[in-house]
Amino acid sequence: MRNNLDRRHLAAVRNLGILAHVDAGKTTVTERILYATGTTHKRGEVHDGTTVTDFDPQERDRGITIFAAAVSCDWNGHRVNLIDTPGHVDFADEVERALRVLDGAVAVFDAVAGVEPQSESVWRQADRHGVPRIAFVNKMDRAGADLDTAVASLRARLHPVPLVVHLPIGAEDTFTGVVDLLRLRALTWGDGSDTAVEGDVPEALREEALRRRRLLEETVAERHPAALEEFWDRETLSAETLTAALRDLTRTGDGVVVLCGSAYRNRGIEPLLDAVVDYLPSPLDVPAVCGIRQGVDGVRRGRSGATVDGMHSAADRMHPAADRMHRAVDRMPYTADERRPADPAAPFAALAFKVGATPTGRLTYLRVYSGTIEKGDPVWESGTGRVERIGRILRVQADRHAQVDRAVAGDIVAVVGLKSARPGSTLSAPGDPLVLEPPGVADPVVSVAVEACRSTDTDRLASALARLAEEDPSLVVRTDPETGQTLLSGMGELHLEVAVEKIRRSLGLDVNVGRPRVTYRETVGRGVSGVVYRHVKQDGGAGQFAHVVLDVEASEDGFEFRSSVVGGRVPQEYVRAVEAGCRDALAEGPLGGHPVTGLRVTLTDGATHVKDSSDTAFRTAGRFALREALRACAMVLLEPVVEVTVTVPEDAVGGVLGDLAARRGRVTESVVRGGSAVVTATVPLAELFGYATRLRSRTQGRGTFTARPTGYAPAPATAAMTP
Repeated sequence: MRNNLDRRHLAAVRNLGILAHVDAGKTTVTERILYATGTTHKRGEVHDGTTVTDFDPQERDRGITIFAAAVSCDWNGHRVNLIDTPGHVDFADEVERALRVLDGAVAVFDAVAGVEPQSESVWRQADRHGVPRIAFVNKMDRAGADLDTAVASLRARLHPVPLVVHLPIGAEDTFTGVVDLLRLRALTWGDGSDTAVEGDVPEALREEALRRRRLLEETVAERHPAALEEFWDRETLSAETLTAALRDLTRTGDGVVVLCGSAYRNRGIEPLLDAVVDYLPSPLDVPAVCGIRQGVDGVRRGRSGATVDGMHSAADRMHPAADRMHRAVDRMPYTADERRPADPAAPFAALAFKVGATPTGRLTYLRVYSGTIEKGDPVWESGTGRVERIGRILRVQADRHAQVDRAVAGDIVAVVGLKSARPGSTLSAPGDPLVLEPPGVADPVVSVAVEACRSTDTDRLASALARLAEEDPSLVVRTDPETGQTLLSGMGELHLEVAVEKIRRSLGLDVNVGRPRVTYRETVGRGVSGVVYRHVKQDGGAGQFAHVVLDVEASEDGFEFRSSVVGGRVPQEYVRAVEAGCRDALAEGPLGGHPVTGLRVTLTDGATHVKDSSDTAFRTAGRFALREALRACAMVLLEPVVEVTVTVPEDAVGGVLGDLAARRGRVTESVVRGGSAVVTATVPLAELFGYATRLRSRTQGRGTFTARPTGYAPAPATAAMTP
C-alpha cells in the first residue's frame, strides 16, 4: 500500500529548471510562480532585492542570479521542484549541475531580443542531457515585443519545432492576455489583478486564432501517429488529443511548446504552470538511471552502456574531484549496466549536485533517483568509499529549510551530516553500491593570484579556498611552481570576483588579488614518427625495462591513444600503462609548460624483458617518450577565445567596432534591433579584461555585452619548436 502511494506521489512530481540569458526574466518568472501557487504572499522584485531565490547578498547587490537555488511549490495537486539557474556565462557550471538532475525545463526568452547568446548555450546544455523543454516568451509588454519574431529566432538559431499554443491579446503596453489555442478561450489579466479571467476570444482575433489553431493541428499531426489518425477521420483535433500529443512530442524532444506572457505584470504564469504539469515528465516518465559495478566478462560499463573509460573521462573533467572519482571507479565491485528505476522500493541511489556551508551546518543537495532514505540511515559515498550517516533531511526553499522524515525516488532535498560528499558524488545503499556519472566540469580559463594581506591569515585563506573548491568544482586552486603564488582559476572575471568577495564577506579576510591571467594550451602543428625510448634501470634490486616506439600527429578530438603493435611484442596490460604515461606527459608542454591537447599517439612497436618489465616501467617509458616526441614536433600555442555580443546605441557603433578591432576581435555579425545595434565578434579572452569599464566609457553607460567561450585558437607570433 505504501509503495502504491509513493508511486502516485511520483506521478505528481515535476522536477524542472528555469533557463535563460541574463535579464530575460528567469528569477521574476520563479517569483511569480511562487506567488501564483501561494508559496509566497508578496511578489519579490529583482530590482528591490526582495526575491526568494536570489537570497545571497552578492546576488542582490549585483542584480543577477549567481547560485542555482531550489524551491518547491504545489499546483493543482502536483508538487513542482524548481531550480532557478544563473544566466551569466561565468556560472554555466551551476546550470550544468542542475540540468544533470532535472527531468524538464522552462526556457525563458525575451520577446524583443529573442534567442540571445547564453540562452543558446543553456539550450545546447539541455540538449546534451536530453532534458525536455517548454518555451516561455517573456516581456510581451515591452516596446518592440513580437511573439512571431521571437519564435522565428527560436526556430532559426536553436532548430526545434515550435508548437505555439498562445496568441497574444494586445501588444507592448496594451498586452492584456493570451488566447489559448487548444481550447479557443481568452485569458486576460486586468491592472493589479493576480488571476486570469476566462472569456470568449475577441472577435477581432477570432479568425487569426482559428488559423493558428489549424496550423498547430497540422504541425502536430505530421509528427504524432495518434493525432494524425484522428485528424484524417475528423479533419480536426480535440483539445484532449492535442494535449496528449503535445505531451508526447515534448517528452521525446520532437517539439517545443511555446507560451507567452509578462512575468513582471503577472500575466501568463497560470497557463505556464498548467503547461508544466501537462507536458513535462514526472520521474516515472524518464528512463531509469544507470550506474556502474562489476564487469561481465571483464568489461566494465556505465551509463547508457558506456565503458568505464568513459566514466574516467567524466572524472577527468571534475578537476578537484577527479582523483576521488578514479579511485571510486577502480575500487568498485562492478556489474554491467545496472539500472535503478524511480521506485521507492528499489535500492537507494542519489546524486549530490551541490554542496554549501550554512550557519546550521554543511548541506548536501541530492536528487534521489531510486529507493527511500530516512533520518539516521547509513549511505555509501562514492568519492571516498566510506559509509556515512544521514543526520537530517530538509525540504529546500532557497535559503529556508523544513525538516522532513524521509525522501523517496524523484525528490530533490538537502541532507545534513555528510562530511565527504562533493558535487558529483553518488550516495547509495551500503549493500548495493553504485557510481552514477557525475556532471561534467569545464576547464577553467582565467586565473588570479590570491594572498592574505596579513601573514597570520595565510592558513585561514588556504582553508577558505579549499572549501570554495569543494563547493564549486569549476574553481581550481593550485600553487604556481615557479613563483610559489596561490592561483585561483575559474570560468571568468566575474566568477573569480564573486569567489574572492565570498571569502571577504564570510570570513572577514583581507585578500590581495593579482591581475587575471588566461589559461593557454599547446597542440601539435606537425607531428613526428618513430620516436624510440628505452627505459632501463638497475640499482641492485628488481630492475626496470621498457622499450616503446611512438608516432605523434595532430587530432581534432582532444587526446587519442592507439596501439598498432602486433605479435604480442607489448602485452595489453603494458599498452594501458603506456597510455597512462602519455596522459601524464600531457600536463606540461614544451612551449611554456601549458597542458597539451589535440594530438593522436600511436604505439607502433616495443619490447619487454622477461623479469624487469612492469606497469611502472612502461608508464615511465610512455611519459618520457611522449615528452621527447613533443619536443621534436612543431608545436602551436593556443589561447582561449570567446564570442562577444555587444548591444550599444547606433551612434556608438563606430567606436565599439574600432575598439574590438584593437582587441584582435573578428566581427561576425552586426544587426539593428529595437533601435540598438547588436555586434557579435570573436575576441581572445586575454583582450577582454577591463572591457566592461571601457565599453561604459565609450557609450556613456548605455552599452552592455555578454560573452561565452567558444574554444581555443592559435595565439599570434606563436613560438613553435621545430625539429
